[in-house]
Amino acid sequence: MNVAIFMPEILPVAGYGGTERIAVNQVRGLAARGHTITLLAGAGSRVAEAALVSVPLPGAKGRTFEIDPYLPPGTDVVLSNVKLHHPPTSAPWVEVLHGNRRPNETGPVNTIHVSGDHARRHGGHCWVHNGVDPAEVEFRPTKQAFDLFLGRLHAVKGYYWAIAGAKRLDRKLRIAGAWRPSLDRRIRYLGQVGGAQKTALVADARLLWMPALWDEPFGMTLVEAMGSGTPVLGTRRGALPEIITPEVGRLGGTLDELLALAPECEKLAPEACRARFEKYFTHHVMAAEYERVLQEFVRTGTLPAGRKPEERGV
Repeated sequence: MNVAIFMPEILPVAGYGGTERIAVNQVRGLAARGHTITLLAGAGSRVAEAALVSVPLPGAKGRTFEIDPYLPPGTDVVLSNVKLHHPPTSAPWVEVLHGNRRPNETGPVNTIHVSGDHARRHGGHCWVHNGVDPAEVEFRPTKQAFDLFLGRLHAVKGYYWAIAGAKRLDRKLRIAGAWRPSLDRRIRYLGQVGGAQKTALVADARLLWMPALWDEPFGMTLVEAMGSGTPVLGTRRGALPEIITPEVGRLGGTLDELLALAPECEKLAPEACRARFEKYFTHHVMAAEYERVLQEFVRTGTLPAGRKPEERGV
């Protein structure tokens, strides 16, 4: 297929990124499967596997533009990673929802979600799990004596559960996402991290705290930890139960449950974590699912149902 992937940012991003990294991995994964990819992104983007068409960056909030003039002739389908205010009329299109919509907010019927739970909560049925390029993570079977929390220091992320857990269990905790002073010898704030520093942190941690107190659409850090051989200690919210299985992590409903599960979580085999990552959550696996979904959509005009990892036959 000739696939146009729309992400109006400069790719790849210099920092951590989220949706931007997923868009790059969509390009690389689908190109590796033999598809011709046009990347509609900001000027200065460089993703070798795609032909670049420069598009305006969003700029001021609410600024939109028509996408049709930027599509090359022969485009079979448009895969947009942002909301399309002016959908194309010259080619079929789908929209990937990466976050949670507001209550009572609706979206197009041709929406691809990023997990089964995400789809159910938004009244959809089609979803594709995100995938990470194995080159972006480093597997380390030997861990260091610290736990890790990686993400925004927002209440819904549950970071204060990780802090309380470290104090009660007398465990060292490193927090990557923001910086603030700490007088506790066990708690160390690292600020925002990216690149090699983030890769090493995730690979060295004995476990990753993911005590989400909201419904996570997916959770890229889960997959990054898995690929690094690092087990996950989290809550049963959103997509976590369909991503984290007993061989790669432990899930609980309260802080007390997580505290009880932490010792056995850190003893899980790094090799098992890596094996699940390689089987189900690389960008190549993600691309195979996008291929299936997009081909069905182009053929019938309808998005197929999403598939659980164990149903993919990989």
